[in-house]
Amino acid sequence: MKVGKRLFEYALLYKKTIIIALIMLTLSVAAELTGPFIAKKIIDDHILGIEGTWYETKEGKDAIAYQNKWYKRSDYLTDQEEKGKAVRVLQVEKSFYFIGEEVLFDGKRSYEDGVLTIEKANRTATYSAHRLNTDELLAFYQPEISRIVKLILFYFVLLIVASIFHYGQNLYLKTASNRIIQKMRNDIFQHTQTLPIRYFDTLPAGKVVARITNDTEAIRELYVTVLSTFFTSAIYISGIYVALFILNPTLATISLILLPILYIWIILYRKYASKYNKIIRSKVSDINAMVNESIQGMSIIQAFGREQKTVKEFDELNETHFKFQNKLLNLNSLTSHNLVNILRNLAFVMFIWYFGGGSLGGGGFVTLGVLYAFVDYINRLFQPVTGMVNQLANLEQALVAGERVFTLLDEKGVKVSDQSIPRYKGNVTFQHVSFGYSENHYVLKDIHFEAKQGETIALVGHTGSGKSSIMNLLFRFYDCDEGKILIDGKDIKEFDHQTIREHMGIVLQDPYLFSGTIATNVTLNSSKISREKMEKALKAVGANRVMTHLEEGLDTEVVEKGSTLSSGQRQLISFARALAFDPAILILDEATSSIDTETESIIQNAMEVLKKGRTTFIIAHRLSTIKNADQIIVLDKGEMIEKGTHDELMNLKGRYYQMYELQKGKESVKKIS
Repeated sequence: MKVGKRLFEYALLYKKTIIIALIMLTLSVAAELTGPFIAKKIIDDHILGIEGTWYETKEGKDAIAYQNKWYKRSDYLTDQEEKGKAVRVLQVEKSFYFIGEEVLFDGKRSYEDGVLTIEKANRTATYSAHRLNTDELLAFYQPEISRIVKLILFYFVLLIVASIFHYGQNLYLKTASNRIIQKMRNDIFQHTQTLPIRYFDTLPAGKVVARITNDTEAIRELYVTVLSTFFTSAIYISGIYVALFILNPTLATISLILLPILYIWIILYRKYASKYNKIIRSKVSDINAMVNESIQGMSIIQAFGREQKTVKEFDELNETHFKFQNKLLNLNSLTSHNLVNILRNLAFVMFIWYFGGGSLGGGGFVTLGVLYAFVDYINRLFQPVTGMVNQLANLEQALVAGERVFTLLDEKGVKVSDQSIPRYKGNVTFQHVSFGYSENHYVLKDIHFEAKQGETIALVGHTGSGKSSIMNLLFRFYDCDEGKILIDGKDIKEFDHQTIREHMGIVLQDPYLFSGTIATNVTLNSSKISREKMEKALKAVGANRVMTHLEEGLDTEVVEKGSTLSSGQRQLISFARALAFDPAILILDEATSSIDTETESIIQNAMEVLKKGRTTFIIAHRLSTIKNADQIIVLDKGEMIEKGTHDELMNLKGRYYQMYELQKGKESVKKIS
C-alpha cells in the first residue's frame, strides 16, 4: 500500500474533527473572499455610480439639490416616483462635469471651453457641460456615503467572523493532527514490543529510536503544517476561482493555466527531492545510532583513546548529511519564491495582454470595480500557491519518513497475548535441537537433555559455545530450526510467546534497571506483586543487607541503568525481580560473575531456598558456583561433549575437569598474590 494512502487512513481515524475543521475553513475563506466583491460594489455602484443616469425629481430621500432643482439616481427611483429630464455627471481627468441631457454613448472624453467631447471609433458627440466645484460634487456623493459605510461595516463583521472560523479550523485541524501522531507513535512503540529479538540483532537501537521520534516528528509536520496548508490553499484557490468566474468567465478561464503549471512543477520537484530526502533521513538514523553507541560505550572510547577516531567517523556522517541537505536547500530555493514570481508575472502578462487586446480599447469592456476585484483576487491567488510551494520540502520529508515508519510497522511481529495459563511444573526436554542465527550456520547442533522439576542444570563452556543460545530458545526469543523443546511434555511452539514466559524468570550477567525506584524495578509495576511480596523477595536474596545505607530505602530513585548503584546491588535487584514473579523455570545467565565475594555468598545462601520447586538453569563461567548442580552440561562449539554431576565429570577427567582445575589454579594464584 502506498505511503500516502496509509497516511490518509490514519487521518480517517479522526475524520469528524477534520471535517468540522474543513467546514469552518470553508466558511472562513468564504467570508474573507467577499472583500473584493464588496470593494467592487463600492467602486462601481457608489464611487463611480454618480456617472449613472440621474433624473429630475421632487425633494425627498436620496434626492440632491443642484441649481434649484432636485435630482435622483435612476438606481434609487421607485416605480411610484415620476421621472423628469435625464442628466449625467461625468469625470474628465480629475474634474467632474454636469451635463443637462442624456449621453448617447461613452468613450474617450475631453473638455474645453464649456464643451465636453466624447469620441468612440468614428463617432463623436459634444455636450454643454458645467464643472462641479467641491461642494456640488459632495452633494452628488451624499446618497452614497451611508451605503459605503454600511458595506465597510459589513466587511469588518465578515473579517471578525472569518477570524473566528479560522481560529476554530486551525485549532481543530492541529488537534486532529497531534492525535494522529500520538496514535502513530503508540502504534510504532507497541509494534516494537512485538518484534522478535532477531530483528534487533541487525538494526541498531539508535535507528529504531530515530523512526519513533525523528520520523514521526516529520510526519507530524505533514498533518500539522503541510496538510493544513494544502487544505487551506485548496479551498482558498477554489473560492478564488469561483469568484473569478462570477466576475469574468473569460479572464478566469485564462487564469486556469496556472494550475497545470503548478502541478507539473510539483511533480518535477518531488522527483529530485524524494531522492535527497531518503538519503538525509537515512543519515539522520545513522547519526542517531552512532551517538547512542558512543554514549553507551563512552568509557571504552576514552579508555582506549578513540576520541579522535570516533569524532572523525561522526564528521564523515555529518558531512554527507550536510551535502545532501545543501542539495535539497538549493532545490527548495529554486522552487519556492522563484516559482511564485514566475507564475505571478506570467498571470499579469496574460492579464495585460487581454485588456490591451480590446478590453480597455473598447471604452470600458469591464468596469473599474471588476478590474480592481480581479487584480485583488489574482494577488490573493498567489498566497496559497506560495504556501503550497513552500511546504513541498516538508511534504517530501514526511513521505520519506512515512515510508521508513511503515517499513518498521510492516515487519512481522509476534502477537501479544494476555492469555494466562496455570503454572506449569517446569519439566524441560530438549529433543535433538539445532539452531542458527543465520541460515546454514548452526550455533547449536543436536542438543538433547532433560531437566526435571526442581533440578538445577548448569551450562558451561567457552565463550561462543552456545550456552546463552539454549536459554534464548527456551524463552522463545528464537525458535529452533530442528528438533523440539518440551515443557511438561508439550512443544513450546504450541504456547504463545508471552504465555510461556509468564512462569519464567531470568537474571542476566549485566542486569538492566529501568528509571523509577528500587521497588518498581522489582515489581515492574505489576499489579500481581504486592509491596509485601516485593519486600519478601528482596529479603530472600539478601538485598536488605547491602542496601541499608540508602536513605529512602526501597523508594530510592534509580537513574538510567542504575548507574548510581553498585554491580552487586543491581544484580540483587534483578534477582529479586525474578523471584517476585515466582517462576517455574529460573534462568541465571552468569548472574554471579560480576559480583564481589561477599555478595556472591549472600546469593549462594539464598539460592538453596529459591531453587526448591522450580527448575533452575545456570550459565556460569565460575565453576565453583555450580558444584551442587543436578546436571552439568559441557558445550563446545554448539555441541554437547559432556554431561553429568560435578563428581561424575571430575572422575571423567575430560573437558570439565580441565576447565575446573585451570580455574582452581588461577584462583589459588590470586589468593597468594
